Amino acid sequence: MPRLTTLAKLFAADCWIVLDDVQFTRRDYQHRARLAVLGDPVRQRWLTIPTHLPSGRPTLIRDALIDDPDLARRRTAGMLRQHYGASPHWPALAQALDPVLDAFTTGKTATVAEMSTRVLLDLLGWKGQILTSSRLPARPGRSLRLANLAAATGARAYLSGTGGMSYLDPAPFAARNIAVAPFRPPATGVWSSGRRLGALWALAMLGPSAVAARLQALALELRTTASPQALPSSSQQPQHAKPEHTSPVAVDYRK
Repeated sequence: MPRLTTLAKLFAADCWIVLDDVQFTRRDYQHRARLAVLGDPVRQRWLTIPTHLPSGRPTLIRDALIDDPDLARRRTAGMLRQHYGASPHWPALAQALDPVLDAFTTGKTATVAEMSTRVLLDLLGWKGQILTSSRLPARPGRSLRLANLAAATGARAYLSGTGGMSYLDPAPFAARNIAVAPFRPPATGVWSSGRRLGALWALAMLGPSAVAARLQALALELRTTASPQALPSSSQQPQHAKPEHTSPVAVDYRK
Protein backbone atom coordinates (compact mmCIF):
# COMPACT_ATOMS: atom_id res chain seq x y z
CA MET A 1 0.00 0.00 0.00
CA PRO A 2 1.99 3.01 -1.23
CA ARG A 3 2.33 6.09 0.92
CA LEU A 4 0.48 9.20 -0.23
CA THR A 5 3.72 10.92 -1.27
CA THR A 6 4.81 7.86 -3.26
CA LEU A 7 1.43 7.67 -4.96
CA ALA A 8 1.57 11.38 -5.75
CA LYS A 9 5.05 11.03 -7.26
CA LEU A 10 3.90 8.23 -9.54
CA PHE A 11 0.73 10.16 -10.42
CA ALA A 12 2.86 13.11 -11.55
CA ALA A 13 4.94 10.94 -13.89
CA ASP A 14 4.20 9.65 -17.38
CA CYS A 15 5.81 6.32 -16.62
CA TRP A 16 6.35 4.19 -13.53
CA ILE A 17 9.17 1.64 -13.65
CA VAL A 18 8.74 -1.08 -11.04
CA LEU A 19 12.23 -1.92 -9.80
CA ASP A 20 11.89 -5.66 -9.28
CA ASP A 21 15.45 -6.88 -9.87
CA VAL A 22 17.24 -5.40 -6.85
CA GLN A 23 17.74 -6.93 -3.41
CA PHE A 24 14.68 -7.24 -1.18
CA THR A 25 14.94 -5.25 2.06
CA ARG A 26 13.22 -6.49 5.18
CA ARG A 27 11.37 -4.11 7.49
CA ASP A 28 10.91 -1.63 4.70
CA TYR A 29 7.94 -0.42 2.65
CA GLN A 30 8.50 -3.23 0.13
CA HIS A 31 6.31 -5.55 2.21
CA ARG A 32 4.57 -3.38 4.78
CA ALA A 33 2.53 -0.21 5.21
CA ARG A 34 1.38 1.99 8.05
CA LEU A 35 -2.35 2.08 8.76
CA ALA A 36 -4.00 4.68 11.00
CA VAL A 37 -7.33 5.15 12.72
CA LEU A 38 -9.79 7.31 10.79
CA GLY A 39 -9.61 10.89 12.06
CA ASP A 40 -6.49 10.19 14.13
CA PRO A 41 -3.37 9.68 11.98
CA VAL A 42 -1.19 9.53 15.10
CA ARG A 43 -2.64 6.14 16.08
CA GLN A 44 -0.74 3.96 13.65
CA ARG A 45 -0.17 0.25 13.15
CA TRP A 46 1.97 -1.74 10.75
CA LEU A 47 0.36 -3.98 8.13
CA THR A 48 3.06 -6.49 7.15
CA ILE A 49 3.12 -9.29 4.59
CA PRO A 50 5.23 -12.05 6.20
CA THR A 51 7.86 -12.80 3.57
CA HIS A 52 10.30 -15.66 2.96
CA LEU A 53 13.55 -15.08 1.05
CA PRO A 54 14.46 -18.30 -0.82
CA SER A 55 18.05 -17.18 -1.45
CA GLY A 56 18.51 -15.46 1.88
CA ARG A 57 19.56 -11.82 2.02
CA PRO A 58 20.55 -11.60 -1.70
CA THR A 59 16.98 -12.55 -2.77
CA LEU A 60 15.63 -10.15 -5.39
CA ILE A 61 12.34 -8.36 -4.86
CA ARG A 62 10.64 -10.37 -7.61
CA ASP A 63 11.65 -13.68 -5.97
CA ALA A 64 10.40 -12.96 -2.43
CA LEU A 65 7.63 -15.32 -1.34
CA ILE A 66 4.67 -14.80 0.99
CA ASP A 67 4.61 -16.99 4.08
CA ASP A 68 1.18 -18.70 4.16
CA PRO A 69 -0.60 -16.61 1.47
CA ASP A 70 -4.09 -17.60 2.62
CA LEU A 71 -3.47 -16.42 6.18
CA ALA A 72 -1.76 -13.25 4.96
CA ARG A 73 -4.72 -12.49 2.71
CA ARG A 74 -7.27 -12.92 5.48
CA ARG A 75 -5.21 -10.85 7.92
CA THR A 76 -4.72 -8.06 5.39
CA ALA A 77 -8.42 -7.94 4.50
CA GLY A 78 -9.37 -7.89 8.18
CA MET A 79 -6.96 -5.10 9.12
CA LEU A 80 -8.02 -2.90 6.20
CA ARG A 81 -11.69 -3.36 7.05
CA GLN A 82 -11.02 -2.75 10.75
CA HIS A 83 -9.26 0.56 10.10
CA TYR A 84 -11.30 1.95 7.20
CA GLY A 85 -14.58 0.04 7.14
CA ALA A 86 -16.42 2.92 8.89
CA SER A 87 -15.55 5.36 6.10
CA PRO A 88 -18.40 6.34 3.76
CA HIS A 89 -15.91 5.70 0.94
CA TRP A 90 -15.14 2.16 2.05
CA PRO A 91 -17.51 0.35 -0.38
CA ALA A 92 -15.72 1.88 -3.37
CA LEU A 93 -12.30 1.27 -1.83
CA ALA A 94 -13.10 -2.33 -0.91
CA GLN A 95 -14.23 -3.06 -4.44
CA ALA A 96 -11.07 -1.51 -5.88
CA LEU A 97 -8.91 -3.57 -3.50
CA ASP A 98 -10.37 -6.94 -4.54
CA PRO A 99 -7.57 -7.54 -7.13
CA VAL A 100 -4.99 -6.90 -4.39
CA LEU A 101 -6.46 -9.64 -2.22
CA ASP A 102 -6.67 -11.94 -5.26
CA ALA A 103 -2.95 -11.33 -5.91
CA PHE A 104 -2.08 -13.19 -2.71
CA THR A 105 -2.82 -16.44 -4.56
CA THR A 106 0.37 -15.89 -6.61
CA GLY A 107 2.45 -16.28 -3.47
CA LYS A 108 4.64 -13.35 -4.54
CA THR A 109 5.11 -10.37 -2.24
CA ALA A 110 6.10 -8.15 -5.19
CA THR A 111 2.91 -8.99 -7.07
CA VAL A 112 0.76 -7.90 -4.15
CA ALA A 113 2.82 -4.73 -3.64
CA GLU A 114 2.63 -3.77 -7.31
CA MET A 115 -1.08 -4.54 -7.56
CA SER A 116 -1.83 -2.41 -4.49
CA THR A 117 -0.29 0.55 -6.31
CA ARG A 118 -1.86 -0.21 -9.68
CA VAL A 119 -5.40 -0.31 -8.33
CA LEU A 120 -5.02 3.00 -6.47
CA LEU A 121 -3.55 4.71 -9.54
CA ASP A 122 -6.49 3.36 -11.58
CA LEU A 123 -8.95 4.55 -8.93
CA LEU A 124 -7.45 8.05 -9.14
CA GLY A 125 -7.60 8.16 -12.93
CA TRP A 126 -3.88 7.95 -13.73
CA LYS A 127 -3.26 7.32 -17.45
CA GLY A 128 0.46 6.60 -17.37
CA GLN A 129 2.50 3.58 -18.41
CA ILE A 130 3.88 0.87 -16.13
CA LEU A 131 7.10 -0.97 -17.01
CA THR A 132 9.30 -3.47 -15.16
CA SER A 133 13.02 -2.90 -14.70
CA SER A 134 13.95 -6.56 -15.27
CA ARG A 135 12.66 -6.22 -18.84
CA LEU A 136 14.68 -3.10 -19.61
CA PRO A 137 18.41 -2.74 -20.31
CA ALA A 138 20.36 -1.25 -17.41
CA ARG A 139 23.87 -1.43 -15.99
CA PRO A 140 24.64 -2.00 -12.29
CA GLY A 141 25.15 0.92 -9.95
CA ARG A 142 22.45 2.86 -8.16
CA SER A 143 22.38 6.13 -10.10
CA LEU A 144 23.66 4.59 -13.34
CA ARG A 145 20.92 1.96 -13.26
CA LEU A 146 18.22 4.59 -12.76
CA ALA A 147 19.62 6.76 -15.55
CA ASN A 148 19.72 3.79 -17.93
CA LEU A 149 16.16 2.81 -17.08
CA ALA A 150 14.92 6.35 -17.63
CA ALA A 151 16.79 6.53 -20.94
CA ALA A 152 15.28 3.23 -22.06
CA THR A 153 11.82 4.80 -21.95
CA GLY A 154 12.86 7.88 -23.91
CA ALA A 155 12.38 10.03 -20.82
CA ARG A 156 13.47 13.66 -20.71
CA ALA A 157 13.24 13.86 -16.92
CA TYR A 158 13.57 11.60 -13.90
CA LEU A 159 11.34 12.40 -10.94
CA SER A 160 13.13 11.92 -7.63
CA GLY A 161 11.83 12.09 -4.07
CA THR A 162 13.69 14.07 -1.44
CA GLY A 163 15.30 10.91 -0.07
CA GLY A 164 16.64 9.97 -3.49
CA MET A 165 18.00 13.46 -4.07
CA SER A 166 20.33 13.01 -1.10
CA TYR A 167 22.30 10.20 -2.75
CA LEU A 168 21.54 10.55 -6.46
CA ASP A 169 24.52 11.24 -8.72
CA PRO A 170 23.28 13.58 -11.48
CA ALA A 171 26.21 12.83 -13.80
CA PRO A 172 24.74 9.68 -15.48
CA PHE A 173 21.49 11.57 -16.12
CA ALA A 174 23.28 14.61 -17.53
CA ALA A 175 25.28 12.34 -19.84
CA ARG A 176 21.97 11.13 -21.29
CA ASN A 177 20.37 14.59 -21.45
CA ILE A 178 17.86 13.65 -18.75
CA ALA A 179 16.91 16.27 -16.20
CA VAL A 180 16.53 15.28 -12.55
CA ALA A 181 13.31 16.84 -11.23
CA PRO A 182 12.90 16.96 -7.43
CA PHE A 183 9.49 15.97 -6.13
CA ARG A 184 8.58 17.96 -3.04
CA PRO A 185 4.95 17.51 -1.92
CA PRO A 186 3.37 19.87 0.59
CA ALA A 187 3.93 19.21 4.29
CA THR A 188 0.63 20.46 5.70
CA GLY A 189 -2.94 19.18 5.84
CA VAL A 190 -3.41 15.64 4.57
CA TRP A 191 0.22 15.70 3.40
CA SER A 192 1.57 16.04 6.94
CA SER A 193 1.32 12.26 7.42
CA GLY A 194 1.79 11.41 3.74
CA ARG A 195 5.43 10.36 4.09
CA ARG A 196 4.59 7.66 6.63
CA LEU A 197 1.00 6.50 6.22
CA GLY A 198 -0.30 4.34 3.43
CA ALA A 199 -2.41 6.38 1.01
CA LEU A 200 -5.54 4.42 1.97
CA TRP A 201 -5.92 6.61 5.04
CA ALA A 202 -6.26 9.76 2.92
CA LEU A 203 -8.58 7.97 0.48
CA ALA A 204 -10.81 6.78 3.32
CA MET A 205 -10.86 10.23 4.91
CA LEU A 206 -11.42 12.36 1.79
CA GLY A 207 -12.58 9.97 -0.91
CA PRO A 208 -10.95 9.16 -4.27
CA SER A 209 -12.26 12.28 -6.05
CA ALA A 210 -10.85 14.70 -3.46
CA VAL A 211 -7.48 12.93 -3.34
CA ALA A 212 -7.33 12.83 -7.15
CA ALA A 213 -7.93 16.59 -7.25
CA ARG A 214 -5.00 17.17 -4.88
CA LEU A 215 -2.73 14.91 -6.91
CA GLN A 216 -3.75 16.56 -10.16
CA ALA A 217 -2.99 20.00 -8.73
CA LEU A 218 0.42 18.83 -7.56
CA ALA A 219 1.20 17.24 -10.91
CA LEU A 220 0.15 20.42 -12.73
CA GLU A 221 2.41 22.50 -10.51
CA LEU A 222 5.32 20.18 -11.25
CA ARG A 223 4.72 20.34 -15.00
CA THR A 224 4.56 24.13 -14.80
CA THR A 225 7.81 24.51 -12.88
CA ALA A 226 9.63 21.80 -14.85
CA SER A 227 7.97 22.12 -18.23
CA PRO A 228 9.25 20.07 -21.20
CA GLN A 229 10.49 23.28 -22.84
CA ALA A 230 12.75 23.90 -19.86
CA LEU A 231 14.17 20.38 -19.85
CA PRO A 232 17.02 19.17 -22.03
CA SER A 233 15.89 16.95 -24.88
CA SER A 234 17.49 13.59 -25.60
CA SER A 235 19.36 13.55 -28.88
CA GLN A 236 19.82 9.78 -28.92
CA GLN A 237 16.85 7.47 -28.40
CA PRO A 238 17.30 3.68 -28.19
CA GLN A 239 15.50 1.82 -30.97
CA HIS A 240 13.32 -0.06 -28.47
CA ALA A 241 12.31 3.10 -26.62
CA LYS A 242 8.72 4.13 -26.13
CA PRO A 243 7.55 7.54 -27.41
CA GLU A 244 9.40 10.31 -25.61
CA HIS A 245 7.98 11.12 -22.18
CA THR A 246 7.73 14.88 -21.78
CA SER A 247 7.00 14.78 -18.07
CA PRO A 248 9.06 12.87 -15.52
CA VAL A 249 9.51 9.16 -15.16
CA ALA A 250 9.53 7.67 -11.67
CA VAL A 251 11.46 4.51 -10.76
CA ASP A 252 10.19 3.05 -7.52
CA TYR A 253 12.22 1.02 -5.04
CA ARG A 254 9.01 0.71 -2.93
CA LYS A 255 10.82 2.56 -0.14
